[in-house]
Amino acid sequence: MRNRIPFGPVPSRRLNLSLGINHIPPKICTYSCIYCQVGKTLRLTNKRQSFYNPEEIRIQIVRKVKELKEKGERIDYLSFVPDGEPTLDINLGKEIELLKDLCIPIAVITNGTFLTHPLVREELGKADWVSLKIDSVTKRLWKRIDRPHTEIVLADLLSGMIKFSENYRGALNTETMFIEGINDDVEEMKRIADFIKQLKVEKTYIAIPTRPPLCKWIRPPHEEVINTAYNIFSEKLEKVELLIGYADNDFAGSGNVRNDILDITAVHPMTEDDVRKMLKRSGKDWEVVSRMIEDREIIDTKYGGKRFFIRAHAGRKR
Repeated sequence: MRNRIPFGPVPSRRLNLSLGINHIPPKICTYSCIYCQVGKTLRLTNKRQSFYNPEEIRIQIVRKVKELKEKGERIDYLSFVPDGEPTLDINLGKEIELLKDLCIPIAVITNGTFLTHPLVREELGKADWVSLKIDSVTKRLWKRIDRPHTEIVLADLLSGMIKFSENYRGALNTETMFIEGINDDVEEMKRIADFIKQLKVEKTYIAIPTRPPLCKWIRPPHEEVINTAYNIFSEKLEKVELLIGYADNDFAGSGNVRNDILDITAVHPMTEDDVRKMLKRSGKDWEVVSRMIEDREIIDTKYGGKRFFIRAHAGRKR
């Protein structure tokens, strides 16, 4: 083994406490995304291969799980989130099977480039929770953002996602990374939402770059744009959540109305009525919100004639 496979547990908005599985050496991928936090793709490939011995991966994960349980630490998911595209690993299906007896739900976060293959759809179908990355459904924008291997065809990729969705019995999710000036216009938002509507999705996540990206010029959209994306997606899809930042008390009730507003507006924009009701329940007045706006902790914006509040994000200085 050339590197340590398990890492974490890592707190995650989507997966709570997730023990990561890094089964792809850095940085081998089918994409070279402009916003990637891992760094530049060192080997851009569209060929699946074996990287590590599946039995050795199991040994490392079992050892780590045992250590964590002995310390009384919780593990909500075992998550295949490596330094490259997880389905590049030709042994992924076997590795998932080898970990099933640990009785911990298994998650895979993938860009879906191999879902054109029935065998990969079958392998990925063994996971309990899957997230598909869908940054654009327009070829020009997709190529600019994700910079895929030249042999990957967007239309085939999207068709593979639909086929996977038709037969998958676990929790299927999608994640879309919005970047200022590239895929954050209203028409592209509608196109992405219309495509996701074809999938049997449990939840749709809207993300922005929150960690240092590969390309330093990358900037997240304004909060007003994020709010528009949330509302457009919500008009077409049942469950939509934001991934734009977290309050310090993300995993516990705060008992503090300021922290509660920060926590909620990082996931769902709140209407003015929602905020006022929360203040009333907490016995606080509007001064709390005014101070948060003044301190640039939250932003107020409008959509559909309503006033919304959304958490400000550190990636943009205005």
